[in-house]
This record gives sequence, C-alpha cells and structure tokens, in this order.
Amino acid sequence: MSSRTDEVWGFLVGAPLRIIAIVVGALVVRWLVHRAITRLVNRTVDSKLRERLSERRRGRVLVEASGALVSERRKQRAETIGSVLRSIASFVIFGMAFVTALAELSFELGPILASAGVAGVALGFGAQSLVRDFLSGIFMILEDQYGVGDLIDTGEAIGTVEEVSLRVTRLRDASGVVWYVRNGEILRVGNHSQGWSTGIVDVGVAYTEDIPKVQELIRVTADALAEDESWRDKILEDPVVAGVESVTGTAVTIRVIVKCTPNDHFAVQRELRERIKEAFDRVGVRVPVPVTPPPAPPGTPGGPT
Repeated sequence: MSSRTDEVWGFLVGAPLRIIAIVVGALVVRWLVHRAITRLVNRTVDSKLRERLSERRRGRVLVEASGALVSERRKQRAETIGSVLRSIASFVIFGMAFVTALAELSFELGPILASAGVAGVALGFGAQSLVRDFLSGIFMILEDQYGVGDLIDTGEAIGTVEEVSLRVTRLRDASGVVWYVRNGEILRVGNHSQGWSTGIVDVGVAYTEDIPKVQELIRVTADALAEDESWRDKILEDPVVAGVESVTGTAVTIRVIVKCTPNDHFAVQRELRERIKEAFDRVGVRVPVPVTPPPAPPGTPGGPT
C-alpha cells in the first residue's frame, strides 16, 4: 500500500512541476523569439531611401516631400509583418508545449497527431486560395510594393489604395467605385506613386511657325514654372523640351517632359498648358486651325442626292 501511495504521490508531484517548467520555458522562448522577430523585421523593412537619393535637386525634393510618408509606411509595414510573424511563432511554440504537456500526462499522442495530420491536410486543400492570399499579402507588405495613398494598376482595377490587409487590397477608382482585389490574384502591379511621375505636354502650333523660336519660348515658360515658389517643390528636375513629336499638313506638335513628385504630374501639366497658352497669346504664336473637309459631290456616298 505504501509503495502504491508513493507512486501516486510521485506522479502528482513530478508531472505538475514538469508541466509548469514546460509552460515557463515556452513563455521564455516566446519572449526571445518575439524580440528577435521585432528587431529583424525593423532592420529588414528599413529602406535606405535617404541614402540612395542623389544630392541633386531631385533627391532633395524627394526627401523633403516624402520623408514623413516613407517613415510612416515603414512603421506600418514593420508592425503588420511583425504581428503576423509573432502570431505564427506563438502558435508553434505553444502548440509544441501543449503536446509535450500531454506526453507528461501519459496521453497517447499517436492518435492525436494522426487526427491533426488528417485535419491539416484537409484544411490545406480547402484553404489553398486563402493561404495564397495571405502569403502574397505578406510579401507585398514586406517588399513595399504599394501602400495606402498610392495610385496603382493591378490589371483588373486602377485606383488609389485605401487599405492593405493580408488577404485583400481595397482600391477606389476615378469614378468613386471601391474595388476589393484578393492579393493572391494580383499577378502584376503598376505603381504610379513610387519615386516620381512624368508629366508630358504636347503643344500644337501652326505649320508655318518658326519652330526653334517656339521651342525656346516653351523652354523659357517651362523653366519659369519650375522656379515658381508654388511649383518648385513639385518639379524634381528642369523641364525638357524633347522636340518635334509629329508633323502634319497643318500642325507641328512639340513635346515637353517634366519629372514631378508622385501624382503631381496632372496639376503640373494643366498649369504648364495654361502658361504656354498665355505665352503664345503675348507673342502671337498661332495654333493649328481645324480644317473643315469640303462637302462630298452629288451622287457620292454621304453627298447630296
């Protein structure tokens, strides 16, 4: 009887102490892993944008215009990725601790592990698209392919990003329609808001105009826009008059290229067109006059009968 009592007492004292040790060990390992993940993620997503930017005007303007935005996006990425990795690490660590504790209580782990394996396989087959969406979302956030406020083209929809989660990306297009795009379905992404954008203005003048003089007038007008205090922070480099883009029987088209801060090229294009029109009016530069085709002769298709 005494031997039996000693066995029961030894089991009651030994197993709980070992389980407590397992739980404490799991908590310590979880703390260490979480700390390592936080440091690793912060170092990984810390882009070297300021160091990579050149010392030219373009680099200075980009740092001033996007420094706060880049810092905030980097912080959001770190928090999102770190949260996901910490959740995965906690699940794995506590799962192993739970299985080890069951073993200490003399449970048969074979049937439990077999059932868990079957359930895992079934869940994996049934949730393939969900897993793909989550993995794609993690890599999109980690690589900073786009963020809230960016104008992107996903192939299926073009719009401004309003929300980025691990499963879906929410866009709003120019018509105000909200699109929910699954991350796993995005095969390519065109980001119109990263780094810089290009404004292109095509100016048509009459065929008989002096093209070199017109180009010089356009260049002076574009340079004045770039030096204007209201616009200089939106223009990264000196505007370039690329030259004659096309020639027809009545018109010559001259192209101007302006490198701008992200998503500001639309406003710059409109302002540059207005200033060029005013400059043309001052010096009398003529623009092409639409030519009305002569009426078709009688008896021909479209002509009078």
